[in-house]
Amino acid sequence: MSAAPPTIGRFERLQRRVFRKPLDGLVTLFIAAILAWLAWQAIDWGILRAVWRAEDAALCREAHAGACWSIIDARHRLILFGLYPYDEHWRSTSAAVAIIATVILSCIPWFWAARRLISLWIAGFATYYLLMEGSPLGLEQVTTDKWGGLSLVLFLFSSVVLLGMPMGLGLALMRRSRLPMLRWVASLLIDFIRSLPLLTTLFTAAVVVPILLPDWLQGDKIWRIIIAFSLFFACYQAEVFRGGFQAIPNGQFEAGMALGLGKWQSLGLIILPQVFRHALPATINMVVVTFKETAVVIIIGLFDLLASAQAAFGTGDWVAYYMETYIFVALIYWAFITSLGRYGEFLKEHMKQEDH
Repeated sequence: MSAAPPTIGRFERLQRRVFRKPLDGLVTLFIAAILAWLAWQAIDWGILRAVWRAEDAALCREAHAGACWSIIDARHRLILFGLYPYDEHWRSTSAAVAIIATVILSCIPWFWAARRLISLWIAGFATYYLLMEGSPLGLEQVTTDKWGGLSLVLFLFSSVVLLGMPMGLGLALMRRSRLPMLRWVASLLIDFIRSLPLLTTLFTAAVVVPILLPDWLQGDKIWRIIIAFSLFFACYQAEVFRGGFQAIPNGQFEAGMALGLGKWQSLGLIILPQVFRHALPATINMVVVTFKETAVVIIIGLFDLLASAQAAFGTGDWVAYYMETYIFVALIYWAFITSLGRYGEFLKEHMKQEDH
């Protein structure tokens, strides 16, 4: 009986990969030296020689100064809240917290039942909108043209997910329908929207639709953009759901019929829970992509996080410190997207363990 091959530790595997030959070792050391130098330059500029407080903004213009984070201290309200009234920023903050809490609670398995999840998102979205708009609660009304910054990004994101998810499921069911007309309409719509860039879809909703429709049908610009964005999201999500349906054996439908369940009962009690389970990791990826793509709305005139950042350094005092502003905005996007992405990886690993 032959002996089992010796196991190789992580350090040995790493050593074989990066120091297998003398030339490999030299290349590894050279790249490591460059990365270490770049890391030191970033730390020296961004932390050690940085200016942090708005009161010390004059120090940013000295020769030895590093990053001027004073602009964040002085202009963070504009970046985060846009044109929202200054005295009402507490409402915008509370509304943003409500949406973030909704997303976090959506990640808890207890909320994964359809009714609980739908109720959670409707409650979170309603809380957000009532706080931001204000008049139904007896507060000062703030129209959507004054919404901006991170608050607007969260509003767009939550609206698109809330509207696009059931639309995507409906399109997926239509595409699987036995009625040719429903199947053809769904296939044509999905393939047509998926063939267009998101910017084209949003530009059509923001600019072309008002030209074609009478004034009483146009509605608010932000709602036209949300509907178009949701349709774009739904067409991609429909394909995610279609993949989930294809992963379900036909025997599941037959089992439902054998138990005396009707078509819709089998769909709701047996098929859809499995479809959602199979589609969940890909759905998380779609949600991550949607959050990133909200930055596109700056091109069609909405005062989103990037537009607020540009306004923050657009004055003469801060125009030279655009790099610090964009880094701050990038960190905000990174925090949200990384959190959602890591949760998607956790779900994949969790599902693998359940399968085994």
